[in-house]
Amino acid sequence: MSSSPDPLQTMRFERTASAAACDPAGGRAQPPQDGAAAGCAAWRPTPAIKATLAWHAGAGALTALAPSLWPWSLAAVAANHLLLTAAGLWPRSSLLGPNLVRLPAAAIVRRQMALTFDDGPDPESTPRVLDLLDAAGWRASFFCIGRHARRYPALMREIVARGHRVENHGDTHTMAFATYGSRRLRTDIRAAQDTLTDLTGQRPRFFRPLGGLRSPLLDPVLAQLDLQLACWTRRGFDSVERDPQRVYRRLVRGLAPGDILLLHDGYAARTSRGESVALVVLPWLLAALREAQLQPVPLAEAVPKKE
Repeated sequence: MSSSPDPLQTMRFERTASAAACDPAGGRAQPPQDGAAAGCAAWRPTPAIKATLAWHAGAGALTALAPSLWPWSLAAVAANHLLLTAAGLWPRSSLLGPNLVRLPAAAIVRRQMALTFDDGPDPESTPRVLDLLDAAGWRASFFCIGRHARRYPALMREIVARGHRVENHGDTHTMAFATYGSRRLRTDIRAAQDTLTDLTGQRPRFFRPLGGLRSPLLDPVLAQLDLQLACWTRRGFDSVERDPQRVYRRLVRGLAPGDILLLHDGYAARTSRGESVALVVLPWLLAALREAQLQPVPLAEAVPKKE
């Protein structure tokens, strides 16, 4: 009978593979394997992941020393997996790995913030979002889906031509993404990375999973592909909420320098009149940003690239 791979064993393997690809000890980058990006960083597990590995080792040792206590070991492992699952369901969590949810201090001093748009490109909404941003004189980050980008290559090039940045939102954009194993995660993210780079000439630096949902396996894959997880400070839920006023209030509540706001140029909900909620909200939001004297910039401009 076949069994699925142990996620913790997979994480141990990913740590070794990531280190081998980047060779931090020797200070020389090795030829990347299996789509790893040149200049990738070795994966460094968070304290929570280190504790998880130690917890599993302890449970295994307890079972080996006292087999009759196996139910307690199993319960301890199950409780740990529940904690990891909860962390993966919390988009702003950093328990599973570094997660950009606010801009760094230097950007805050400059009163910068970031507008980010997910799920594009969309031939109806994206051009109108670009026009609104042009009129305001501001730039944003577009987290694009690989398969959509291949369908609308001219629109991808238009995003970049207008001064914006394109980032990675995966290739297939499926709700099952958080359940993928390491190999499938790498294949999906790398496919989008290659597509977006080829179409725009820009190599995305940031990755955002669908809904911010992820597993402990994502962080080592991002390290191999030289990508940084970026979620958000606030989102308006404009992909499901049909009332533009509610979306707007969520986005501007506590508005401050350093905020990363999430809207959708693709898969946006529709108002009762059939309008894209995001397109209704965006002019109001841009006016609020101007009144607050905030400056929207792309994530890649506000966040220094890690050496």
